[in-house]
Amino acid sequence: MPFDHNDHYHRLVLRQVPRRCRTALDVGCGTGRFARRPARLGIAVHAVDRSEAVIEAARAASAGAQEAGGPRFEQADVTELDLPAGHYDLVSALASLHHLPFGTVGALRAALAPGGVLVILGCYAERSPADLVWSLAAVPVNAGVRLALALAERLRRATGRGVPAPPMKPPVEAPTVPLAEIRRQAAVLLPGCTVRRLLFWRYLLVFRNEDVRHAGKRAV
Repeated sequence: MPFDHNDHYHRLVLRQVPRRCRTALDVGCGTGRFARRPARLGIAVHAVDRSEAVIEAARAASAGAQEAGGPRFEQADVTELDLPAGHYDLVSALASLHHLPFGTVGALRAALAPGGVLVILGCYAERSPADLVWSLAAVPVNAGVRLALALAERLRRATGRGVPAPPMKPPVEAPTVPLAEIRRQAAVLLPGCTVRRLLFWRYLLVFRNEDVRHAGKRAV
């Protein structure tokens, strides 16, 4: 049974959700596994992906939930969308930014409401000796988790509980930008952001929109 590294970090991403979060944009939502989580917290989630197949799968997996306040799924390329300025309290992108020009974060930042948070769970190209060290550290842990999942699957089969079918996987591309370059571009486009390397070949970028010059207008 596959170990989904993105799913593993869902809780970490959710910990970045700002207080009184009302609106969210999930970029490259795939089949909606993450988008459904903030929606369950009462947040109005606009989830976009350019793949028609995965959006159809996301809608099918969320059948009934949309009427109850679930995510609003849209097939679209976020680089071509006219995002409302200063609108979203949360903008998330999980393993999707490397499919887009990194400069897209500028438009995502502009879509943040005052006090809003941009959270990117990203993939990077391994280039440096530090990348190799982290990768070597992740391999045995990754293997251990996969083994545990395989044993759990055997147990479910043995007890007749069955095993759910693996979710559809969105199209994937290998990342081409190394972490050092991501940090450099992020410092220019998202001043004040933090970029933290994670164990399973991921990084977490968090940018908090502290510009509250228009907060009074938003409250009217």
